[in-house]
Amino acid sequence: RIEAFIAAKNQPRWAQAAAFVLPRCCRSSETRVSSPSTSLQRRYSCTPVAAMADDDSKTVEGAPQVENTCAGCGLPAKMACPHCVKIKASEPQDFSTDYGVAYYCAQDCFKKHWKTHKAQHKPWAAAVEIATPLPGGNERMPSCFDNYQGWTGSLRPWARPAVDDTRARLLRLPASVQKPDYAGSGQPYSEILDKRNRTAKVYTPEQIQGIRKACKIGREVLDAAGRAVKVGVTTAEIDRVTYEATVSRGAYPSPLNYYNFPCAVCTSVNEVICHGIPDLRPLRDGDVVNVDVSVFYQGYHGDLNETFVVGQCSPQNVGLVETAFRCLEAGAALIRPGTMYRDIGSNIERVAKKRGCQVVKTYCGHGIGELFHTAPNVPHYSKNKAVGVMKAGHIFTIEPMINLGGWRDRTWPDDWTAVTADGSKSAQFEHTFLVTEDGYEILTMRDGEPRMAWDLTKQQR
Repeated sequence: RIEAFIAAKNQPRWAQAAAFVLPRCCRSSETRVSSPSTSLQRRYSCTPVAAMADDDSKTVEGAPQVENTCAGCGLPAKMACPHCVKIKASEPQDFSTDYGVAYYCAQDCFKKHWKTHKAQHKPWAAAVEIATPLPGGNERMPSCFDNYQGWTGSLRPWARPAVDDTRARLLRLPASVQKPDYAGSGQPYSEILDKRNRTAKVYTPEQIQGIRKACKIGREVLDAAGRAVKVGVTTAEIDRVTYEATVSRGAYPSPLNYYNFPCAVCTSVNEVICHGIPDLRPLRDGDVVNVDVSVFYQGYHGDLNETFVVGQCSPQNVGLVETAFRCLEAGAALIRPGTMYRDIGSNIERVAKKRGCQVVKTYCGHGIGELFHTAPNVPHYSKNKAVGVMKAGHIFTIEPMINLGGWRDRTWPDDWTAVTADGSKSAQFEHTFLVTEDGYEILTMRDGEPRMAWDLTKQQR
């Protein structure tokens, strides 16, 4: 012990302390090495030195007593990250995740890989938070709905995750992810300055390539979010999956903090038309849910959405979802240079009415690229007053919102969620389109699917 003291004499003070406190710390969860001088201790309740058990104590208290592989170098390991153990212990019953306790072979190996390893803690903790019932039940509504009586259907908002909120997600964005101008302030100043613009931009080949990359990432993220949709899964979990899938691809989830929107994705269930805020309500058998994904990558946005039928849906609900798809298909059929933007709505409304549905008139498609929303406006109903003629190089979305009942809508007190005025169900599909010299290209299409084709198996969950 004296020799160890002499050897550690030139080490930092926290390292000197760890050399003697560590064995006792590892054997008792009540004792911790405290070192306010390190950023690791400020962000987490452990240090990379005192966080691991030594060979004498075998493992941190609470960790499984088994041989494991070192997460850093692949050698046999018995030392568990205590933060991982803490999160693991907080998991509710029957919880399933891709995350797990990380083991290391030695203190030095743990310290060497701490910077990359700690990145899994917050996403894992967020997943656990979403899966853990709140005191008093998840059915508790946000305070903005106190005394609200304007419900049009049976859907009600549930509580939202409190820890993994907008601020927490913004703070844990990697520095390499480029952010839009509203990420910090909640105000898209560049869009506000562009609000009076009525002329669609003709993008250069280089800009088109940038938007194509963003749209490709958006497609991958929507596919990941769509795989998460199933009976019993909360829309908050779909939101978490969307955030992690977007950030892991080096992109920013465009809805996050856009005019202070609190989440990374819009999830619109049943009578919600659009802009639904994810919450802790589990999806139920027979639900219809739209997942609207937008990403910002290297200066450009991509936007798309799909509607899924959850479990065993009625023929009426399946017919609604197919009608929304057919309406988007009908609108896309007119895309070519020389088409007036106002003509798209007539094609869409004709298909919707033929199938006994109505088109929402409050919301429309939009130009997209360097700005999330810009010219042109693309209404989805007939006899509209949209301005402009399509030219090669224009990029915009078509996203018809189709209701089983009337077309009118209302907005909930959260100032985002739009619902049908009569409580009927609603469905929507969206793609980002590029006008080419001889027609169009769907920038948000799946690989190997150059044209739209209805397939219920892709929307059934």
